[in-house]
Amino acid sequence: MIENNFAITATFIAYLGLMLYIGYYAYQRTANSSDYFLGGRNLGPWPAALSAGASDMSGWLLLGLPGYAYAAGMESLWLAGGLLIGTWANWLVSAKRLRTYSITTDNALTLPAYISRRFNDKTKLVQSIAAFFILMFFLFYTSAGLVAGGKLFETVFGLNYTYAVIIGAVCVVSYTLFGGFLAVSWTDLVQGLLMSAALLIVPIAAMQGGFEQLTADLTAINPELLTMWNGMDGQPLSWIAIVSLVAWGLGYFGQPHILARFKATRSNKDLTKARRIAVVWTALSMFGAVLVGLVGLIYVQGNVAEGLADGEKIFMLLVNAIFHPVIAGILLAAILAAIMSTADSQLLVSSSALAEDFYKQFIKPDATPEQVMLVGRIGVIALSLLALFLAMSPDSSVLGLVSYAWAGFGAAFGPVIILSLYWKRMNRNGALAGILVGGITIVVWKQLSGGLFDLYEIVPGILFATIAIVVASLASKEPEQVIVDQYAQFEKNLVEFD
Repeated sequence: MIENNFAITATFIAYLGLMLYIGYYAYQRTANSSDYFLGGRNLGPWPAALSAGASDMSGWLLLGLPGYAYAAGMESLWLAGGLLIGTWANWLVSAKRLRTYSITTDNALTLPAYISRRFNDKTKLVQSIAAFFILMFFLFYTSAGLVAGGKLFETVFGLNYTYAVIIGAVCVVSYTLFGGFLAVSWTDLVQGLLMSAALLIVPIAAMQGGFEQLTADLTAINPELLTMWNGMDGQPLSWIAIVSLVAWGLGYFGQPHILARFKATRSNKDLTKARRIAVVWTALSMFGAVLVGLVGLIYVQGNVAEGLADGEKIFMLLVNAIFHPVIAGILLAAILAAIMSTADSQLLVSSSALAEDFYKQFIKPDATPEQVMLVGRIGVIALSLLALFLAMSPDSSVLGLVSYAWAGFGAAFGPVIILSLYWKRMNRNGALAGILVGGITIVVWKQLSGGLFDLYEIVPGILFATIAIVVASLASKEPEQVIVDQYAQFEKNLVEFD
């Protein structure tokens, strides 16, 4: 428990009050399902970029990645570098084309709806299966955010872990429930700036003597901390380990909550500026997160006799040790910001899958936009309760839960989205095969271990899904004329929108 927490508590309350106010303001501007799920496609470049980044990084940026750097040193740069390249590539390769094609396909609001309309799937089978995988993997993803919230409130206020997780869940649901996508995106803008500032301020304030001294101190602890090529035991990292770390960057192409920001941006021109903002923000945040872990290791070695049992709490330890309680409260609120900025987006995408892709398609096709929005809000509550159940184990690892869900989305949707935007010959059977093979590969590979099966499951998942798409598409008849005409209209719109 962190001492002198009156000031910290006051800071947290003020921060939550600001987020709830933004949620209320967004609620007044949310009239239908298009507003609730995509903000009326009216995001500017700054909220689009920082909302994508903040919703992507989540609590793992301030807990999981610093914890990994604390344990493994410069080896963590493989992971950080892979994610930075993945961020840049996703904005460059997917953003404009996905926004344009989702508008071309009768203003598709959700990822499953886009895939279904892209391939004119009248059976709605592709849409329902895609929505199923979104719901399944987002339960793990959202639960990771609630675990991070539990660790935060447990450390700051000394709360029982169970109560801490419940409080974190209530904080997230409160403004997501009412404000929808606008509340999520606007709060993400504030939270993204707070996260990056905290990650740069904390390690710099904690450093003693600059980077030369940092290097010397790390060498004294273990020289292997300073190399990307060896493990902590001095043995060279295997190709499986390096590929597994870098391959995290491949996951970006299939993350529904990130792709939603591309679709919600107000123009294709704004996406170019947003890409630059997003890449700079990601680079600064990654650098800060790794530095927190390294500086924190030196601090623990010199000041904490019993060591640190949970490396994912290193950011919180440094903040409490260095800063006045008022400043500490602001910096610790960055963790809450990271948690909320991702969990809210995940709940919103999941509820849109329930409302748009199940309720409207199979239960009440003539549902009004207002009815769909109501179902979406009910879905936020139901899904948060399920994620809360999964998060109840205090031994859960934030990084571990995130890695599973990240791989699931990357494999199930990444190849399908990329090929649907660039390959005219792809058809409905290819899309269905890609989603099924990608998603199932992740689930099965995760249960295996030893040798090649130690490779991060996203690699075989994406590889097998891509093969499945190509084989299934070529083995079945070419796309029907309506799909060919739609693709031609998409290419025309792409030129006009630019």
